[in-house]
Amino acid sequence: MSEVRREHGAGGELMEELLRELLPQISRTGEGSVTLEDLDDGATFPAGEGEMVLTTDAHIVDPPFFPGGDIGRLAAAGTANDLAVMGAKPVAFACSLVVREGFPIEDLKRIYRSIDEVLKEVDAHLITGDTKVGDTGEVDVIVTMTGVGRVVRLVRDSGLRPGDVILVTGTIGDHGMTILAAQQGLETDLESDVAPVWEAVEAALEVGGVTAMKDPTRGGLAGALNEMAEKSGVRIVIEEERIPMREEVRVLSEMLGVDPLHVANEGKAVIGVREELAEDVLEAVRSTSVGRDAEIIGRVEEGPPRVEMETEVGGTRIVEKPVGDPVPRVC
Repeated sequence: MSEVRREHGAGGELMEELLRELLPQISRTGEGSVTLEDLDDGATFPAGEGEMVLTTDAHIVDPPFFPGGDIGRLAAAGTANDLAVMGAKPVAFACSLVVREGFPIEDLKRIYRSIDEVLKEVDAHLITGDTKVGDTGEVDVIVTMTGVGRVVRLVRDSGLRPGDVILVTGTIGDHGMTILAAQQGLETDLESDVAPVWEAVEAALEVGGVTAMKDPTRGGLAGALNEMAEKSGVRIVIEEERIPMREEVRVLSEMLGVDPLHVANEGKAVIGVREELAEDVLEAVRSTSVGRDAEIIGRVEEGPPRVEMETEVGGTRIVEKPVGDPVPRVC
């Protein structure tokens, strides 16, 4: 490749190719048990007798205000969720904004209020930040959020093993299809699922048996499952009829020709669980405010690292990893 393309930031195969080309330029990739080279949702660093998790993410959303949330809530919740799926309770955040000259101050205040709402939900603090004003191109505001979390029980996205089951904490495709509808000027009843998932993750960890976790943001459920399968060296088999999905998402995705498994989710987690504890974990997750629609959607088997789906009509198909996100500027 000779130049960066928009798809390189979409969380699919092209992004992985770019990272593999860039990573060799960095020789100092961390001293914790999870480093930059692991390409997990964050990395760890030593802190006293334990470890902390550090993660960072830049957010470009068009439109910045959408049904169910805005770029501020998205940035804060997304960063909190990257910590949560590694088994770390969010503690502190830093926020950097690049704002278009002429952007309304009231809208900027609204973004900060949304960030504060998430901080309250996860009992964390915004402790530093930076603001720049300039030409942001085609978008009004870019938010970069960095988060630090204290490890409760370290979980990797590579820990699946044959016999585990796969659980998702709620309906799939809500955020991506909400953004796509807004971009297309379509009126729907859809709202983004953007929310911190720590409450559900904490409930699962308290039961035990959690072997792997990932939040299905860019690349959607298909991207997350494929990464987990590849890193764990296992085959994942999911059942189409058990995947929780709102009817509005299903209808809109068919109308627009978009695979809902490929679009971003911003308030869900994919959890691998030992089979003997799966029902207990499911019950615990469903008891939380963000996990009421949780379902067990599949199982982990020995075999080539890939994702297969048993369809509602009785067939089987390979669930491919998306090349890029079908919805531009989604998170």
